[in-house]
Amino acid sequence: MNNEFLSLLNQHKSDGVDVVIATLVKVRGSAPQEVGAKIIISQKGAVFGTIGGGRVEVKTITHAQDMLASSIDHDFLEWNLQTDVAMTCGGVVSLFFEKIKSTPTWNIAVFGAGHVAQELVRLLLKLDCQITCVDPRQDWLNKLPDNNKLTRILNMDMKQELKNLKSDSFIVSMTMGHSYDIPILIEAMNSFNFPYIGVIGSEGKSKIIKSDLLSSGISQKTIDRLFCPIGEPIGSNHPTEIAFSIVAQLLKVRDAK
Repeated sequence: MNNEFLSLLNQHKSDGVDVVIATLVKVRGSAPQEVGAKIIISQKGAVFGTIGGGRVEVKTITHAQDMLASSIDHDFLEWNLQTDVAMTCGGVVSLFFEKIKSTPTWNIAVFGAGHVAQELVRLLLKLDCQITCVDPRQDWLNKLPDNNKLTRILNMDMKQELKNLKSDSFIVSMTMGHSYDIPILIEAMNSFNFPYIGVIGSEGKSKIIKSDLLSSGISQKTIDRLFCPIGEPIGSNHPTEIAFSIVAQLLKVRDAK
């Protein structure tokens, strides 16, 4: 199984596209491919690979598409190429079909790259998610680890990046202070329908933030959806423990949805 095969498979999973992998597991007599040959099939047809082409591949694709339209996750079939597939080959092939269900990407946007964000991003990188971290300070962004699951964005006006995020993104605001958080929260609540918006802060800060949001025209119903103080009520004020409490809350909200 080569890198291109795995890359395309993972891409379809991330894009929310179910596929079937058909594998040639046994051959008796003459057949157009060797044991181990694989093909990825979506509802649109063959994506990558081959189990021999011609009529046997057409039959394989059709069966895989039927599986995608059904509740069947696995199947095993044996075909006589002459009598079942109408090919001149006299062999018999055995095929294993496995449905690979899509796993939509969990997108998380962290605004701020300070001490708690540094710990939070490192914890999130251990999970199956894609992270965007936005900050106006290049030196803090540079402290974040290099990882293909992390996108670092330098922007002096952080709220501008909200329009570039996917609509299912979880928004975590932990900027340099109240005056930086508020514009992000107002824009996120006014213009988008993100499934989660949270901001770091104490109970006192929470009251001020919610009052400012209400004064800006944000409805009370929308404000009630805000997670502030962010995180589950566990741990101490140590940045790592705060980060753990935030991850726990993000997982809790994700799984509830």
